[in-house]
Amino acid sequence: MRSPRATDPDPRDAFAELFRSTRSDLLRYLLRRTTDAEEAADLLAETYATAWRKLEAIPAGDQARLWLFGVARNLLLRSARRQRVADALVDRLAGELRAAGPPAPSDDRALRLRTALAELTERDREILTLSAWEGLAPREIAKVMRTSPNAVRIRLHRARKQLGSRLSATPAADLAAPRDADPAWRTRAPVIDS
Repeated sequence: MRSPRATDPDPRDAFAELFRSTRSDLLRYLLRRTTDAEEAADLLAETYATAWRKLEAIPAGDQARLWLFGVARNLLLRSARRQRVADALVDRLAGELRAAGPPAPSDDRALRLRTALAELTERDREILTLSAWEGLAPREIAKVMRTSPNAVRIRLHRARKQLGSRLSATPAADLAAPRDADPAWRTRAPVIDS
């Protein structure tokens, strides 16, 4: 097997050969270490994107395959770290919501909240939690996330709406909140008894 090098006449050919000769092994490696095929495919794509960016760093011969496994392993570790951080954020939000005043949710409600938060994109979850946990205003979140305040307002509105609709898909009795609950977390108009 030829290793892609910047000095090759056409590094694309060498890269294509490296891809053809290693993709099956790398995909099997990632599939055995991830929770689903989609995550493995994403990590495989990231591995080869890294290889393309670092063509000059890839060793020659059979060492190229081992180098790719090392890149894939590092990406797996980074992905696992991100997942642990996300899980910790979800747990922290659930704990802070319980401590905020309304009755403590059952374990089932906390699980549904964690699940609903986990279904949001990482960016939406971060915007929502910066607002809810840290009490940051959209203009402050915009500075933290290096985006515009208007984009934060839109994403925050959408994230709240998505979280609310995911939570409202569960039985209404389980999600009933006292009338004095924080209105910022309501996604539907309150029911008025007649």
